[in-house]
Amino acid sequence: MKLVLKERSIDLKIPLIMGILNITPDSFSDGGQFLKTDEALNHAEKMVKAGADIIDIGGESTRPGSRAVSGREEIDRIIPVIERVKKEFEILVSVDTSKDEVARIAVAEAGADLVNDISGLRFSDNMVAVVASLGVPVIIMHILGTPKNMQRNPSYKDAVVEIKNHLSERIDYAMASGISRNKIIVDPGIGFGKRFQDNIEIIRRLREIAELKCPILIGLSRKSFLGQISGEKIPQNRETETMTANIISILNGASIIRVHQVENMVRALKVLRHLLDFN
Repeated sequence: MKLVLKERSIDLKIPLIMGILNITPDSFSDGGQFLKTDEALNHAEKMVKAGADIIDIGGESTRPGSRAVSGREEIDRIIPVIERVKKEFEILVSVDTSKDEVARIAVAEAGADLVNDISGLRFSDNMVAVVASLGVPVIIMHILGTPKNMQRNPSYKDAVVEIKNHLSERIDYAMASGISRNKIIVDPGIGFGKRFQDNIEIIRRLREIAELKCPILIGLSRKSFLGQISGEKIPQNRETETMTANIISILNGASIIRVHQVENMVRALKVLRHLLDFN
């Protein structure tokens, strides 16, 4: 399986590590840490040196209960950072947004390489057309509701089956709108309108989602369900839990791993590659 970019493709036999860079005051784990461009750039440099393959830059928190911000506010927060990162480092950048105007400026003007849309191309009527016209890959995520209300009693009969069916419909929609299948990545949306047991089942049954024949992104870094398992209440202290769950996800078919702490995950992946001899 390959990640097809505008000018090249990347073999996903070896999973990619995506580092998180939130330019927000209220993200659940690192809110407020990188609001200044220089602070964000320093953190990006650390992730690049640690071995990140992609940096995911977002300007709107999507934690449970978070408030939406305007497109203008997102643009003001992230565009200077994307421009500087692309200028100073040889690294892929994804823009984490569900607003088409933010995606367009981030890619066409600031140089971002792909779009990460938590809404699965649903929150913005023009997002699918914008992504198709830009010709970049898109990450389509499953979410039940919106960040503001997604954790208010989510319910499924069979979460994995329903998530897979939803993602399949979104893939069809994207392709019918002009996005090539080889530019679509799917994300089952761990923690986004999911109960504790749903998150567990997604990881255990990830191979069912892999039947969609699109690369799978997993974003479970430091999330609360991991703390429910281990008893760790502080998100920043859930790195061991994060690496363990990510390794299981890789073994079950994940191709892109989205994390806060890049260095630890890169080192863990090196050991996994060596022990399983997949190079």
